[in-house]
Amino acid sequence: MKDNKIPSPLVSLLPVFVLILLLFVTIRTFGSDALSGGSQVCLLVATAVCVLIGMAGFRRPWKDFELAVTNNIAGVSTALIILLIIGALSGAWMVSGVVPTLIYYGIQVIHPHFFLVSTCIICAVVSVMTGSSWTTIATIGIALMGIGKAQGFSEGWIAGAIISGAYFGDKVSPLSDTTILASSVTDTPLFTHIRYLMITTVPSLVITLIIFTIAGLSHEATDTGHIAEYTRILSDKFHISWWLMIVPVVTAILIARKVPSIITLFVSTALATVFALIFQPGLLCEIAGQGVEGIAALFKGGMGMLYGGTQLETGNAEINELISTRGMAGMMNTIWLIICAMCFGGAMTAGGMLGSITS
Repeated sequence: MKDNKIPSPLVSLLPVFVLILLLFVTIRTFGSDALSGGSQVCLLVATAVCVLIGMAGFRRPWKDFELAVTNNIAGVSTALIILLIIGALSGAWMVSGVVPTLIYYGIQVIHPHFFLVSTCIICAVVSVMTGSSWTTIATIGIALMGIGKAQGFSEGWIAGAIISGAYFGDKVSPLSDTTILASSVTDTPLFTHIRYLMITTVPSLVITLIIFTIAGLSHEATDTGHIAEYTRILSDKFHISWWLMIVPVVTAILIARKVPSIITLFVSTALATVFALIFQPGLLCEIAGQGVEGIAALFKGGMGMLYGGTQLETGNAEINELISTRGMAGMMNTIWLIICAMCFGGAMTAGGMLGSITS
């Protein structure tokens, strides 16, 4: 029957070719702004092509495509929620003074020559203990990003060190959900699976640490006066206090007790928001803007800190950029992209095209 006909690999690749062509033109036209909407439109157009081929050429019912797309999106719903909470957490940790406090003390303790390799090792250890790369990046990674930028490193190098360590730890951690899933579906003992993972991950990490060590040693360390200026401006703008370290300590305890990532991130964000009300009420009023006073200003500033971007003025352009946040709104391009990608993947699956290409 025609209903059961499977598309040929050539026909199945047609939506992929359309997607590649559209992405090529979009990226050439918009450059780094392609993720602000152009790439998402490309994915939806390629999805439409896939649905058109499946329905017109192979009589696949629309319900099959609809079900596959909704199942795909449902499968990443947890990740989307985590991304939103991470956006809120980054704003709360910054405005509450948690990240500035970590930066304030961190730039005085970690030597610039060994910052990148230290960052990679710290993130690897935390990720092994937590079993979650995302939680590591969203908590200690944010603070390390600030410390690295204060010491004059580019965001690319810092992010590379953070992500390299976090993903290594996530891979070899017996607490990692993906590691446990891979071993269970292949009927392999967990630690046997981890032992074989070490064959590739350990040499990769060693090479990475060598690269970061060389890059750190060749980095021109920020002079003491520059660091002193950073610490002075941070202490002037924020209320720096050891009490703010309660937030990362509580977060670490929740992680150690294997509390689910969403709950851990939510509690950490809520606690940082409370500390922002206690230690940084002036900053919340600044975020709220003129014309709002008292409790209303604190409420408006707190909400803006969580869902929107914040641009605090310190008189130093570098520090202004360092302490700026994007909140939940800053995650929307990524979430939009994921949803559109799931639409394309679901359409390819329902149309039998993904199976044809795979086979």
